[in-house]
Amino acid sequence: MAGTIPFSLAELFRAAPAKSSLLSLAPLGLALGQLVNSYVNGVSFLVSIGFAAVMIGFAVVAMGHHAAEHRLYRLESGR
Repeated sequence: MAGTIPFSLAELFRAAPAKSSLLSLAPLGLALGQLVNSYVNGVSFLVSIGFAAVMIGFAVVAMGHHAAEHRLYRLESGR
């Protein structure tokens, strides 16, 4: 079984800053914006919390996929 090489989130941001930002910071910003919007407009927090949970889940899954894609690229390019 091959050993795993530690892979940091900072390395992803250095390798592909625009894609990493879009996949991690944009969904978190949308989640925060929705929570603030529900507070300002008096909408039920259950809807906003559900939306925020889905957006955070998307960010986690998308960054995992992005990390796997980057590891595959490094493996194939020999870097």
